[in-house]
Amino acid sequence: MATIGAQPIAISAAALVLIVSGIGAILLWRMATGLTPEAERAASGRQMQVRVAQTSEQIMEKAKGLEMSQQESIDQLQTVQDQLHTLQQLITAQRAETKKLSDQVGEIGSSLDSLRQSYAAAQPGDTAERATAKKPVARQARGKAHKSLRKRTKARR
Repeated sequence: MATIGAQPIAISAAALVLIVSGIGAILLWRMATGLTPEAERAASGRQMQVRVAQTSEQIMEKAKGLEMSQQESIDQLQTVQDQLHTLQQLITAQRAETKKLSDQVGEIGSSLDSLRQSYAAAQPGDTAERATAKKPVARQARGKAHKSLRKRTKARR
């Protein structure tokens, strides 16, 4: 202990001088700038609150805009689906009508074939000679029928 005697007091004194000078420097710096850490924290806290409020308002406006555009898209999609359903019904009805008409045309064709066959079977060889003799009369009758048909179609127009 005798060897340590004067040195620990000098070290303690030097440490005390450094601490006091540091505290003095901090006090001088605060007086020169006029700001205290508490005031700075309160001001920055208020600024953060204002920024957060502005950001949340912007987010809410964007969310409302997205909601409106989403609803418009849903409405448009519903309209398109309704139109598609209507078109499908029309196509189905048109296909049914086409099939019906196709069946009728087929029936008419088969009826014509059967009429031709019955007409060919009904004409024996001697009636063929009579038919050749009557051809000019048949041509005259066809010409008269054709003229009357023309008159009827012109009258309808």
